Amino acid sequence: MNITPLDIQQQQFKGKMLGGLDPNDVDAFLQMVAAEMESLIRENSELKDEVRKFSLQLEELSQREVTLRETMLAAQKVTEEMKANAQKEAHLTVSEAELKGERIVAEAENRLLQLNNQIYEARRQKLQFETNLKSMVEAHLKMLSIEE
Repeated sequence: MNITPLDIQQQQFKGKMLGGLDPNDVDAFLQMVAAEMESLIRENSELKDEVRKFSLQLEELSQREVTLRETMLAAQKVTEEMKANAQKEAHLTVSEAELKGERIVAEAENRLLQLNNQIYEARRQKLQFETNLKSMVEAHLKMLSIEE
């Protein structure tokens, strides 16, 4: 049974004829108990309000924590994806550089082969020219020696 401060204030006691209770003392005590009970009810109500407020704050903080965790996980996932993409890009760049390097080396080898062929051809032509020149000089010498 819930007793309110008003119940305490309005409580009436039956008096005994001989040696009964002093109604003024009883009323004073009941007033004191009612005031204390009213104070306790007010404090209890304030504490319940605080508990509600703290519960809301706790719920909000819990929600923020969940959001923060989700954000951190998303950021970690994005970071890992960026790292993986960077590694793929680096491998691709290295592969492209290797292919370009191989192409440059192949072109250089081809150019070297062409130059060697040109040098060989120039030497051959020089030798042929020298041989032809020598033959012409000898032929002219023979012609000069015959005329003399």
